Amino acid sequence: MGQQEKAATSLAGTVSEEISASLTAVDAELARRYPGDPGTRQPVHTVYVPGDVFEPGTLRSWGDQALAALDEHAPDAASFAAVLGIPEELAGPVHDRVRAKLSREPVEDLRIDFEDGYGPRPDAEEDEAAARAARLVSQAYANGTAAPYMGIRMKCMEAGVRDRGIRTTDVFLTGLMAAGGLPEGLVLTLPKVTYPEQVTAFVQLLEAFEKAHGLDAGRIGFEIQIETSQSILAADGTAAVARMIDAAQGRATGLHYGTFDYSACVGVSAAYQAGDHPAADHAKAVMQVAAAGTGVRVSDGSTNVLPVGPTAQVHEAWRLHYGLTRRALARAYYQGWDMHPGHLPTRYAAVYTFYREGLEPAAARLAAYVAKAGGDVMDEPATAKALSGYLLRGIDCGALDTAEVARLTGLTRADLDAFASPRRGDLTVTAP
Repeated sequence: MGQQEKAATSLAGTVSEEISASLTAVDAELARRYPGDPGTRQPVHTVYVPGDVFEPGTLRSWGDQALAALDEHAPDAASFAAVLGIPEELAGPVHDRVRAKLSREPVEDLRIDFEDGYGPRPDAEEDEAAARAARLVSQAYANGTAAPYMGIRMKCMEAGVRDRGIRTTDVFLTGLMAAGGLPEGLVLTLPKVTYPEQVTAFVQLLEAFEKAHGLDAGRIGFEIQIETSQSILAADGTAAVARMIDAAQGRATGLHYGTFDYSACVGVSAAYQAGDHPAADHAKAVMQVAAAGTGVRVSDGSTNVLPVGPTAQVHEAWRLHYGLTRRALARAYYQGWDMHPGHLPTRYAAVYTFYREGLEPAAARLAAYVAKAGGDVMDEPATAKALSGYLLRGIDCGALDTAEVARLTGLTRADLDAFASPRRGDLTVTAP
């Protein structure tokens, strides 16, 4: 044993206390504004169905149509992999999991649309459709046929349609309450937000509804749809989207990029409106930075190229959608929009390939981090958090199995959750 070093200090103990006292307000502000990821499941997509089209069998119909498209245009694992360029060793596992997903849970998040996909209707007609949507959503949750997340997109808070959007929201939520209450998976989407004050107004609406029904304050959250340039860069040069998150007062759950409205807003011609346009990349990057650490998640938009028609045309559309989805995943946009049943096979193929091809490297790095084993990459706690989040998202969507992740990492689901959302103090890792 060598000589034990004696630690000496120069500062009085009161210095630390004074510094802590001076930062109390900052500590509280950091905790309020940046609580971190909520740790709940994030759907890999959102499916939009017009309010007058949604039926009790819509979700099952989308899954059946997607399976039929596979049967017709890529009937086996090899042909499906060849179309999309999936590595040979993943062809079978991905194909099997895609078909199983389409049979079991084809849609993870459904939005019944009363905005662009529905359009202007007589008030009585929209009232009836909103009430019907509430009844069908309640029934779906009651009988076990619901998607994990369901809700509506109402008309926006702009003057011309504001009253209609408020009324549709009221009719829908009131119908849910009358049918037994608000489901846990309820999601509302506020479109075409341009000013933070519009978010504040929607919060006011939800507060009034909660008070009217004796609900806990903050019970109803919502997504903010980013479809205008002013929501990214305000007139004063600030990032308006960051102010929108603040205006939501903790109710914002997501920022959803509206590909075509935003592209048109900044002057992109129709032929070039797509999720990989530089204008789209800029908008989503600002959204991503504004949302980081707030617990608000970012969603990519959609493609308007539908996989319909002859097989060659379907394959071309599939390759486009698969490529856009893989590109988004690499940029940490883990959710997007799907507008047609034919998009489901490539949505899940892209997601499952993304997680399965990275399973073993991610698991090995996380296991080495836990064991302090080193290796050729020196990872830090932030990277362990990212690795755990990656594996958890793969498990949640069906790309990975909990057992195989436990076998490769030596960690339980609870361990992964703890790494993904670490708390103060030492992290205790248990055996699987």
